[in-house]
Amino acid sequence: MKHTVLALDTSTEMCSVALRVGNQWAQRSMLAPREHSQKILTLIDEVLAEFELGLADVEQLVVGHGPGSFTGVRIGVSVAQGLAFSQNLPVVAVSTLAALAQQAIRLHDAKTIVSAIDARMNEVYVAVYHNQAGLAKPTLAPQMASLTALAQQPWWPAGPVTAVGTGWQAYGEVLAAGASVQILDDVTLPLAEDMIRLADAGLPAVDAADLEPLYVRNEVTWKKLPGRA
Repeated sequence: MKHTVLALDTSTEMCSVALRVGNQWAQRSMLAPREHSQKILTLIDEVLAEFELGLADVEQLVVGHGPGSFTGVRIGVSVAQGLAFSQNLPVVAVSTLAALAQQAIRLHDAKTIVSAIDARMNEVYVAVYHNQAGLAKPTLAPQMASLTALAQQPWWPAGPVTAVGTGWQAYGEVLAAGASVQILDDVTLPLAEDMIRLADAGLPAVDAADLEPLYVRNEVTWKKLPGRA
């Protein structure tokens, strides 16, 4: 595990930055729709200044690479690439949906989590996770879903479900129809802190040139991950 890790995310309405130095944290998050490109570098400077550090002290970058707003995802990935190239740093890409699930685990010890982000045009980005020793592990990879009762889908998990993200806030009654669902009103947007926690658990780092956004297109169909019933 790297000692000094910087994370950023601009995939949603939230502009979020976190810095972990050993076991100490500095965080900044603000709702800044359409202002991410103006705010993100300032937030990065603020968390570094809290520890009296510079970019040269950072050992690893973490970035939320989507899904979310196409523009926001592009901004976050571009900023991460620029920082990584300038400092020759490895980058770990984390799904915003996984970060939401990790937030639910951190705050509520949630067990089975369905993350959904409002994708507009009557669609949501959705993925399913389970709590494995305090970490969000995927059972359904991120995909696009239309506004139907998600519990009727073949991938819907058995038993009680914790629901997080803006998709549930916007369309909860439709998405939850016929299911036992607890919608968490305090877990709606991903935070950079949780992306660091997932990166610390061993997600692979890539070179800046290989960093790619996770847009999740309409043509992507659902599929279970290997080993999941």
